[in-house]
Amino acid sequence: MKKITLIIALLFVAQFTKAQDTCASALPITAGLHVVGPINGTQVPTPCQGGDAVPTTNRVPAGEWYTYTPTQNYTVTISTDIAQNTPRIDTRFHVYTGTCAALTCFGGDDDGGANYSSVDVFNVTAGTTYYIAWDNRWLTTPNNNGFTFQLSEAPIVVPPVIPITYVSQTISTINSGYNICMVDMNGDNLDDIIGVSNNNLRVHYQGAGGTLTVTDHPITGSSLMPNWSLAAGDYNRDGFNDLILGNGSGISIWRSNAGTGYTSITPGQYIFCQRTNFADLNDDGNLDLFSCHDIAPNVYYLNDGAGNLTYYQSNTTTGAMNLSSGGGNYATLFTDFDNDGDTDMFISKCSGPPCQLFRYDGGNTYTNVSVETGINVTPIQTWSSGVADYDNDGDMDIIITASAGTHKFFRNNFETTNSLSAFTNITTGSGWDTNTSTNIDNVSYDFDNDGKVDVLGGGNKIMFNQGNNTFAGVSYTGIGVGAIGDLNNDGFLDIQNGSTIRYAVPNGNNWIKLAFQGIQSNRNGIGARVEIYGAWGKQIRDVRSGEGFRYMSTLNAHFGIGTATTIDQVIIRWPSGIVDTYNNVTPNQLLLVTEGATLGNNSFENSVFTVYPNPVKNNINITMNTANPVEFTSAQIFDLNGRMVQESGVQNQTITVNQLATGTYILMLKDTQGKDYSQKFVKE
Repeated sequence: MKKITLIIALLFVAQFTKAQDTCASALPITAGLHVVGPINGTQVPTPCQGGDAVPTTNRVPAGEWYTYTPTQNYTVTISTDIAQNTPRIDTRFHVYTGTCAALTCFGGDDDGGANYSSVDVFNVTAGTTYYIAWDNRWLTTPNNNGFTFQLSEAPIVVPPVIPITYVSQTISTINSGYNICMVDMNGDNLDDIIGVSNNNLRVHYQGAGGTLTVTDHPITGSSLMPNWSLAAGDYNRDGFNDLILGNGSGISIWRSNAGTGYTSITPGQYIFCQRTNFADLNDDGNLDLFSCHDIAPNVYYLNDGAGNLTYYQSNTTTGAMNLSSGGGNYATLFTDFDNDGDTDMFISKCSGPPCQLFRYDGGNTYTNVSVETGINVTPIQTWSSGVADYDNDGDMDIIITASAGTHKFFRNNFETTNSLSAFTNITTGSGWDTNTSTNIDNVSYDFDNDGKVDVLGGGNKIMFNQGNNTFAGVSYTGIGVGAIGDLNNDGFLDIQNGSTIRYAVPNGNNWIKLAFQGIQSNRNGIGARVEIYGAWGKQIRDVRSGEGFRYMSTLNAHFGIGTATTIDQVIIRWPSGIVDTYNNVTPNQLLLVTEGATLGNNSFENSVFTVYPNPVKNNINITMNTANPVEFTSAQIFDLNGRMVQESGVQNQTITVNQLATGTYILMLKDTQGKDYSQKFVKE
């Protein structure tokens, strides 16, 4: 019965496909499965695949014909290596363009699949007709009674143009025990190369044209070496960056002595230290020191403003902040996820527990919002993650970059919900779902200056941001995560891999980078939010100390702006609440911004009070805005190096300043509610 049914079906197919016997009467097809009956039509002309078309003995030369006209450009696959043909059979096909009177070979296959079946992949052009001919060169009875082929379509994947290229240079003097840091170390706002060894700090200082000058700074005493991580920041406010050396037994601090040398401090607490950071944890204007703890709650050292440090362990020490839950803490990123002007914290977790996000709610209060935001996915293995505004919509997104397993891409929805609510998992179709390269270290920067933040991670490649929340990997020989900065001041980010510097070759895109001088805020401006506006819309960066897992990279904020030639506005929102605004900024420059420097400009007006006279010789008088009156209780005056030079009460809305030297100052006033206000003035 089955044989009779099969014979009837094949007779039907043969009758149905009779029109395929000649090129002129070829059957039009689209994507899908197609059944080929007995091949008994017109013999193919000169074959495109598999040698000649001469049949074996007692074989009738024959062909079966189809036409395919795509509606758009596709990558097409034609295959008989499919489950419908079990077992596989020996087939051959040819693809032609042109006309039946003048056919030109375009593609085809003989033995590309299993057991001599056929597979070919080729790109097609919309509106072009392609002739597909199957022949019986290798078919024998019963295989010539019929088979199935599949035609499938896929969007053409165009290999990305290399967005940026690199020239590598090996520098033999970069030979310290740990060469994992690139920040400014002498206060000129240019990135230098830092090397750490026992009892020695080696700095390659950047000079004009990218020249590097080596200086060794001897370090006395015993120090723990940064075999896990290194962070930099000016926590003692002397104008020079200090270092945290993260070790498997604890931390050491190399504190600058106003540029004359460095003092080694090893607090002594046991920490299975992973990522280290400088951050203003309690929003008091002073940089604190933080360390991930692998096997216990995280630890930190609070800075009292005079450089004195007090040790705390999260949820353990009396009065400690809630900055972790459990162990497996590998990397922290301090950034503002809810756009409220203060710094929240994201923790990459390894060894099983999910990642965590802590929202800063003021004072010493951090709230674990991992569940509400939905970033606590399991299972996941990550030593570090990427945090940036990847879609340029004004809030920070998260790519949990896997050290093993699969990556996860989460979009922050703050711009639509106006709250730190559930992130959206947009991994599928983003390029991260198909990126099988994993790494313990991943960092996010705009490497090609096109205005979109990219990710450097594993697999010797950069995942370049294509826009629309999609990424495409571009491979580079031997490239890997290292310290990132601009070592020749050309506005393009360079990469240090040990003693090798990969200098980016400028590609014509424009840029701007910013260096910071905090006054009321910490001197590095760590925690500041920078916004730039122009033809591209809006871009944001947060100033952070400690990206990725191990390395310390530039503290300058870097933006690419593509081919745009103007920057309409640059806004710096300092941790103190001061907002500086620069209008009509020229691109392709390093812009040094001092906290409060634009407060007297027309671009920013203090709506609460004004001061007069300005410039002033003896007494500053305060005039209140009658529509919004407040009562001031105290006044602090800072010079532009961030040093407090005077502190007093406010008597009769007047402050005496005749003892100040000539110069520009920032006046900070505090009201009865503890809120700060600021204004710039000039002392004659």
